[in-house]
This record gives sequence, C-alpha cells and structure tokens, in this order.
Amino acid sequence: MYALVNGFMYILSLMPWRLMYVLSDIIYFILFYLFGYRKKVVFQNLSIAFPEKTDEEKWAIAKKFYRGLIDTFLETVKLISVSKEELNKRFVCNYEVVNNLYSSGQNVQLHAAHFFNWEFANLGFSANLQYPLVGVYQTLTNPHVDKVLYNMRKKFGTILISSNEFRNKFIAHAKGNRYTLALAADQNPGRLNNAFWLPFFGKMAPFANGPERGATSQNTAIVFVSLYKIKRGYYQCHFELYTTTPKALEKGKITLDYRNFVESEIRKRPDNYLWSHRRWKWAYNSAEHAGNTLESVE
Repeated sequence: MYALVNGFMYILSLMPWRLMYVLSDIIYFILFYLFGYRKKVVFQNLSIAFPEKTDEEKWAIAKKFYRGLIDTFLETVKLISVSKEELNKRFVCNYEVVNNLYSSGQNVQLHAAHFFNWEFANLGFSANLQYPLVGVYQTLTNPHVDKVLYNMRKKFGTILISSNEFRNKFIAHAKGNRYTLALAADQNPGRLNNAFWLPFFGKMAPFANGPERGATSQNTAIVFVSLYKIKRGYYQCHFELYTTTPKALEKGKITLDYRNFVESEIRKRPDNYLWSHRRWKWAYNSAEHAGNTLESVE
C-alpha cells in the first residue's frame, strides 16, 4: 500500500506549478463555500484577534487564509520532487544570521510560528544551514501518508523527532552534537500545569515553556523566524537574532518577547497565520493558573 501511496503522491508532485494552483482554486471553492471547513473556528479566532474589524474585513482575511492553507497543502506535495536549486529560487532567507553563529560553537533554537509555508522553511533550512537541523513532527493517522511526508521532510538532511519521543531522543542527540532546533512555539502545550499564561491578542492563552527552558538549560542562541508569501509559490524568510545569552534573561522574558514577535508578524499579514488552529482552546482559570502568568514580567 505504501508503494501505491508514494507513487501516486510523487506523480502528483510533478504537476506544473500553474496547474497545481488551478487545482488549489477549485479545492478552495469546495472547501470554503460548500463544506465550510472549520469556518466557525476561523471566524471565532479572527474575532478574538481583531475585534476592531468589521465582519466583512474578517471574512476577507478568512478567504485569503483559506487560499493560503490550500496552497500550502498542495505545495507540500510538490516538495516531494522539488530540487534544491528550485527550492532556493522559491524560498529566500538571510541564512547568514544563523551560519555566522556556527564558529562560536553555540547551538541555536529557531522560534517559529505557523506562518505559510512552514514546509518550505524546513527544507530551506536543512539545505542551507551549516548546522544539522532538528525538527519536531507529529505523526499522522494514515501511516502511509505519514511515511511519504516523513521522507520528504528529511530529504535534505533534517533530523526528525516525533513529538511523542522528543524529550528522550533530543536529549540523547544533543549530547556532543551541533544542532539548530526548529520549534513551532505557538502550538498549544501538552501540559497546561507547566505552561506560561499570558495575553495573546488580549485574551489569555497558554504557551509551552519547553522552548524557553531548553534554551536556558542548553545555553542556545535564540533566533526568531518570520515567513511570508511574496507571491504564489515564492516565500521570504527572515531570521532575527534574539539573544545569545538566554541565561541572563528573567524567567518568562523569552516567551513574552516571542509572543510579542508573533503578534506583530500576524498584524502585518493577518491572513498568513494558521487560523484553523484553536489557539484559545483552553480557558484561563485565575485560581488555577495565576502562578504561571507572565504579566509581571511585562
């Protein structure tokens, strides 16, 4: 079965880019207008983030978001057969910000978010950074599709670790090895009791404390990552060196500044974020979570 799935997806990946975007427009129409995929979640999220906008403005953002979401899905399939040369034409980044740290001997954490297209970013980073890239992934329900995407994501050398096995496997890998660890730090934390709580677009949301704890304990440099579309099939990435001395920062400062960074990037390009993700899934309880709020750091 895997051979059939792999063969089908590889053939699909050979589709010309222009034809792929025609298919994307068709799927967008079906998904948005006929099935209304996660429309309620998307609109609720946009209403929380942008209460000052009219419903018409929110739906305009939503429509652009859905187009970006479908493009990302099909572009991910295209990446199965993309060459390094074509990738570097379509994904541009100031890699020197990270590569300049290599001679220092200090490892790096990339604090990214779910901006389009994060799959381009994974391949771009692994193909162009001097450091070996470590990425965290979540396994899919379908094992055959999961294997196809796993092989695509590691085609240029990414070291992939399942989120379920990350704690043990990454500790083993980090001992004596150079690395850049890429983290989508805007995901909901697995353990709310250990999360940092702080306002995200004015409403309390939990942030995983693992990225901050890891950077502090390992003394890794932190680089914030922005991604955005230039035009269909072409993306710009920007690395911003945040700190090389994470241990010198007050507890919570890294997470707070990351929150500020992500909010700023979203406000610049509201449709460029994964609004179908329930960022405010968990309700804040002042009695239960007050000890982990970061408002005092501000």
